[in-house]
Amino acid sequence: MKWNLPNILTVLRLLAAPAVAVMFLYFTRPYADWFALLLFVSAAVTDWFDGYLARAWKQETKLGAMLDPIADKAMVVIALMVIVGFSSWSPWLILPATLILFREVFVSGLREYLGDTAGTLKVTKLAKWKTTFQMTAIAVLFSQGVFEHYLGMSVFGMDEVLIQDILNGNEEDILGLGWKLFAMEWSGRIGLLLLWVAAALTALTGVDYFAKALPHLKENR
Repeated sequence: MKWNLPNILTVLRLLAAPAVAVMFLYFTRPYADWFALLLFVSAAVTDWFDGYLARAWKQETKLGAMLDPIADKAMVVIALMVIVGFSSWSPWLILPATLILFREVFVSGLREYLGDTAGTLKVTKLAKWKTTFQMTAIAVLFSQGVFEHYLGMSVFGMDEVLIQDILNGNEEDILGLGWKLFAMEWSGRIGLLLLWVAAALTALTGVDYFAKALPHLKENR
């Protein structure tokens, strides 16, 4: 195994995947949301850097080619599990998350069945866009958790009437309830929109991969 910088970044990204979930075991919210967000964004950035450096420095290896998609899928799957687990279980979130998880498991099963043949099925630009939208959507949804809990901390101990008076402009908004509510709502909406786009791209790439794999499946019958 060649432990060059691109491979080290890939391994660190793989280790960061379970660490995202661990943040919620050892830290209270919103600190857990902050740490998970920073860890996820850092890992997503290394996803671009390790590939770029491997090509630029001509350090592409079989180890990197194997671990890179595993690290991507681990990051997405674990982060989605955390977000769904701490959500209100809205179908608008559950449906795209389920579609993404199903596709990743289905394609991974296909790759395992095809063995060495899977390496001949090249990653498309659409698949790269799929990963980009997945990671962006998840990062935005993590940020919603940050705003949600800062808002919750700000309104702690207030009665509903006072909260409404502040939001309606009848009372001075000293604690910034207005912008925290705005940020929470819009990060949630934008995150869900991006997640649905990611789910659509995920489905398209899954169908495309299956279509390309179908001739090899027929040969192996």
